[in-house]
Amino acid sequence: MKKNRLLRYLLILSFICTNFLADRYANAQSYKDAASLYSLQQKFVDLKFGMFIHFNIPTYANQDWPDPDLSPAVFNPTKLDCDQWAKAAKSAHMTYGCLTTKHHSGFCIWDTKTTDYNVMHSPLKKDVVREFVNAFRKNGLKVMLYFSILDTHHRLRPNHITPADVKYIEAQLTELLTNYGPIEALIIDGWDAPWSRISYDQIPFEEIYEHIKSLQPNCLVMDLNSAKYPAGALFYSDIKSYEQNAGQHISKETNKLPALSCYPLQQNWFWKTSFPTTPVKDPQKLVNDDIIPFNNAYCNFILNVAPNRDGLIDDNALAALKKIGELWKDDGNYPTLPKQVLPIISHNLAKNKFAESSWSDDMNIMDFGNDDDFGTSWISNYEVKHPWYEVDLGKMQPFNMLVVTEGGKPVINKYRIEYFANNQWKPLLTGDDTKRVKIHRFETVKGSKVRILIDDFSNTPSIAEFGVYDEKR
Repeated sequence: MKKNRLLRYLLILSFICTNFLADRYANAQSYKDAASLYSLQQKFVDLKFGMFIHFNIPTYANQDWPDPDLSPAVFNPTKLDCDQWAKAAKSAHMTYGCLTTKHHSGFCIWDTKTTDYNVMHSPLKKDVVREFVNAFRKNGLKVMLYFSILDTHHRLRPNHITPADVKYIEAQLTELLTNYGPIEALIIDGWDAPWSRISYDQIPFEEIYEHIKSLQPNCLVMDLNSAKYPAGALFYSDIKSYEQNAGQHISKETNKLPALSCYPLQQNWFWKTSFPTTPVKDPQKLVNDDIIPFNNAYCNFILNVAPNRDGLIDDNALAALKKIGELWKDDGNYPTLPKQVLPIISHNLAKNKFAESSWSDDMNIMDFGNDDDFGTSWISNYEVKHPWYEVDLGKMQPFNMLVVTEGGKPVINKYRIEYFANNQWKPLLTGDDTKRVKIHRFETVKGSKVRILIDDFSNTPSIAEFGVYDEKR
């Protein structure tokens, strides 16, 4: 394994030194313009309905998470036909497809130079990503790609991430975003999720995000992180993404964010031997319960269809897609997305730092207000008339954004933010944002502590997360 890892690092260094360094940041500024990002988000929502395609080495293991050292020799779709996939998507009036370029076990289905664990070392010896993008574009469909940060074959696991691992990820993303034409969106998985545990600190989100945008400024970045982050803001994602079968459900009544909801047509994400004889989900229910109401709630619906080991979509899935196309088509109604603020992408300086507060019960003390867990909260004692919450950053440092997420239904009406510098507290801003997630961007200041003074509230205040950020601008 050490020899393989050394070889991988040498391949990465070689790749980085020979590809696109001169103009990496040539177009990197447009994504920092809220109006430009809003336009891309509106276009994404307007796509309405697409096909997720889970097709990778798990297809041949009868498990979604196979042995990470499964031999490439098993990957052999002898009848691979991406044109069939595209025509099936068209039959359902889908507008795009998204393919799993690399899942959690690390097998790459494109011609990558970063690792030998790829499709070119399988019996197929054909770039599946190339076949996919060519077929979908030929059929008038847009192209998106899925990419997993968690990579168990290459031992990219929590608490074992090195700088070379980050460069490895960047090299793979460079290949995907420079060799296959315009990519509408990149769906990222296995990152800062409760089950993957690879944090945005171990693999820095802002660095990867800027790397993607430097290569394709118009590529939307989605991280499947709704298991952790609340619905009130775009935390580490250009699009709020929900995985329905994992219990993540968008509010069709209250959502105001550009969103994506994903769901498998069959029982699982990847093909199983039972699929050809197992009923798929009811097309009528998918239309009435998902496509139509989601589209009316600024949410794009992506339905997963898993090709079989021949590289073809099974007959029962083809029939369901055709039936969806008979029941639904784009009605030309495109609800105008509410104006958006830029997503939160930077490192939280307040995470797990020493905190103080006014009186709270022992089970809800200040430590819960910046523990990187939105399921826990600091809760003021109900007798406190002027509650406050404070985080010590540990040293003087610059910051230019603050995000206060209340612990439940919003009750804080008016508040002040102050920062500590030169041995005194200085006023920063006065707020009256009554949403659960309160985002404030401002000119950079330097301080060693930050606090919120809560002046008006309708019930006992609580703070799930108090975030302080030095955002690159």
